[in-house]
Amino acid sequence: MTERSVRVLCVDDEPGLAELVATFLERDADLDCETAVETDPDAALARIREEPFDCVVTDYDMPARTGVELLSAARETHPELPFLLFSATGPDELAAEMVRVGVTDYVRKRGGSDAYTTLIRRVDYAIDGEDGSFDGPDTAVGSADASHSLAVDDVDARVSFDAVCTVSPDGTFEYVDEAYARAYGYDPETLVGEPWQRLHPDDEVEHIRTNVLPAVMEGDRWTGRSTGVRADGNTFPESKLVSTTSDGRLLISVSAVDGGSDGDADSGGSAVSDGDGNSGGSAVSDATRADD
Repeated sequence: MTERSVRVLCVDDEPGLAELVATFLERDADLDCETAVETDPDAALARIREEPFDCVVTDYDMPARTGVELLSAARETHPELPFLLFSATGPDELAAEMVRVGVTDYVRKRGGSDAYTTLIRRVDYAIDGEDGSFDGPDTAVGSADASHSLAVDDVDARVSFDAVCTVSPDGTFEYVDEAYARAYGYDPETLVGEPWQRLHPDDEVEHIRTNVLPAVMEGDRWTGRSTGVRADGNTFPESKLVSTTSDGRLLISVSAVDGGSDGDADSGGSAVSDGDGNSGGSAVSDATRADD
């Protein structure tokens, strides 16, 4: 829990919503928070460049520039500033962009106060540096788990995770982009509604269930090597990132390992703490049971 006073910029083109986010943050008893509000993303960018902030909470769908475009521009001068998307736009529509620019976290707007309670916790974790991020191509992998480890260089820390999917709480693919489907030799429409286990050989499914999903269930983001299986039955080594969104979906990014040949890959990896042990737990739990 953050003990020092922090400053958060709240950005939303709807003034009432921006003020509401600011109010929830300032009224939380466990977060000593001062807020600033902007309804214009260009004005928000100017303030980020001129004023000190510990975190930015922004909507996605705004005129002039989206929340992701605001983040991308802000990263030019503030590469480490935590950025949270607080948006009604679903994660399946944003997954590729979140991975590409390195969004720190995503919380979905929904009715009631639960979303704001989740947002407060995620802001706190992001400022404490316990959040990880939807790692972009230049983000290094964290320290490896002792029982299933690879050296950072072996995990291809600078791999470009530009193929993205989301897995729903029942363990089936909800959104699959063209690059993700193509990596396995499918069309996206073929994979939507199918269980995630379809894209891995049986021994790799067991590894993911035993080592990857438990880490994600604890609130971690897992990055490492796994083995994929293509539509033609051939296997290939892949670099994979697995994390959760606040509304209980898995966000998975993958890239084939350069120079890899068919066959089993070393399935080590690393878990980067997300700091929110309860986030997405039900989705991961259900996903592990999808084909039991």
